[in-house]
Amino acid sequence: MKNDLKRNGSGCLDPTAYQAIMNVDAVSSVDKANRYKRRENDSEERLNKLLAAIFAICDAADFHVEERIVVKDKRTGKVWR
Repeated sequence: MKNDLKRNGSGCLDPTAYQAIMNVDAVSSVDKANRYKRRENDSEERLNKLLAAIFAICDAADFHVEERIVVKDKRTGKVWR
């Protein structure tokens, strides 16, 4: 009975409180998904800036990148190939 979210502290059914808790959980889940998407977008944006800098440095030094560049994001652990 302690873990039954549909009942209040007295043990009586409390559908209003239960629905409020479920709404908060739903918003929390959406918020987590949005944070993940923002982190992915941030990671991809940082990767694009890094690659632009690498290519600019190579160009300035009269070099050309011949092979694939593989980098690992220290923040997310994602490997970009």
